[in-house]
Amino acid sequence: MSKKDTLPGFHLLAKPTGALCNLGCKYCFFLSKKNLYPGSSFRMSDELLETYIRQYIEAQKIPQATIAWQGGEPTLMGLDFFRRSIQYEQKYRRPKMTIQNTMQTNGTLLDDEWCEFFHENNFLIGLSLDGPRELHDAYRVDKAGKPTFDRVMKAARLLHKHKVEYNILTTVHTANADYPLEVYRFLRDEVKTNFIQFIPIVERDNDTGFQEGDTVTDRSVKADQYGRFLISIFDEWVRKDVGKTFVQIFDVALAAWSGVPPGICAFSPTCGTAMAMEHNGDMYSCDHFVEPRHLLGNIYEKEMSRLAGSRKQRDFGRDKFDTLPAYCRRCEVLFVCNGECPKNRFIKTPEDETGLNYLCVGYRVFFRHIDGAMRFMAHELRQGRAPANIMNYMKNIKDGQTIHMAAKPGRNDPCPCGSGLKYKKCHGQAG
Repeated sequence: MSKKDTLPGFHLLAKPTGALCNLGCKYCFFLSKKNLYPGSSFRMSDELLETYIRQYIEAQKIPQATIAWQGGEPTLMGLDFFRRSIQYEQKYRRPKMTIQNTMQTNGTLLDDEWCEFFHENNFLIGLSLDGPRELHDAYRVDKAGKPTFDRVMKAARLLHKHKVEYNILTTVHTANADYPLEVYRFLRDEVKTNFIQFIPIVERDNDTGFQEGDTVTDRSVKADQYGRFLISIFDEWVRKDVGKTFVQIFDVALAAWSGVPPGICAFSPTCGTAMAMEHNGDMYSCDHFVEPRHLLGNIYEKEMSRLAGSRKQRDFGRDKFDTLPAYCRRCEVLFVCNGECPKNRFIKTPEDETGLNYLCVGYRVFFRHIDGAMRFMAHELRQGRAPANIMNYMKNIKDGQTIHMAAKPGRNDPCPCGSGLKYKKCHGQAG
């Protein structure tokens, strides 16, 4: 095996139940993937479980490995399956290697026993919750079409009770996109989560379930609507919650303004190091591209490390950068957006180029809006100070003024941070 055919480390979402789920969320892009495996039981065998854990740990040439479970709904496998997973991790873990376990779940099957297991084994849980009851239940329903809000809230309370580390994953769609502060305040104040991911629903309107076509369903968030959603939440967060509530896209932005990698593939210049594995060992280029044309192979037939480092996968990752339209390459926020996820790049630019991101309008207005605040916080980091200092800065800014305006006093004006220096000698250097 040549070095060019391997990656030092990569991420893999394992789907032990494939597309099988106990819910019937109306916008779920993955439920239709069951059609790829007609007649399947959609249960990962114990033999494959051990093969997966062994190959994944062996493939990581770095001292950390993350075993990530997703679905469908992974808890349908039952708790004993994941107990065996932990046993295999201990069997194959190299000396001094750190292994983290993560799981994304709808939470409806969790109980005390599950949460005790998560706590004992340091699982990081991603819990899906779309906001207050009426917003969550708009699309997140079970197979009978019944609401799921109460069951998910019970799961959140159990995770909190057992001191399990968890994030809230909130999809943004037409039912909740016009209520950003209601969603954010509910998650912050009632769910009491410290970590939130906002995931825009961009659902292609076709009969295949694949990333095809240039139209979206009525459930999909509109681009400008998503931009306004993020701006409204950011404007509250930057005044009250920096350093206390962590929102993934705000962290991504601060990383970009600080000149460091974003940490997630959607906003990286290239991708291809985050793949997905189905319940039978089939590996695909990406969780969003579990489609025949993006099948890399099966780990029974070819080692996982070879599949991850294959020419096909390297080309998939480079295509994100290589197919970026000229319109994007000229954009002043390219350094943070990088065209976002390829699954959303299906509309045309004003110059009639293909490959523009469906959410471009929203991202452009959002990233422009936060420019001043991000420059301030990045400057604080470079000076060894806390980005949360911006909250004191913002006390001098009247409601209704944009942060972009507030962050640009005159060069010879006193810096609003209270240092006593002129702006050009203090935070004015951040640019």
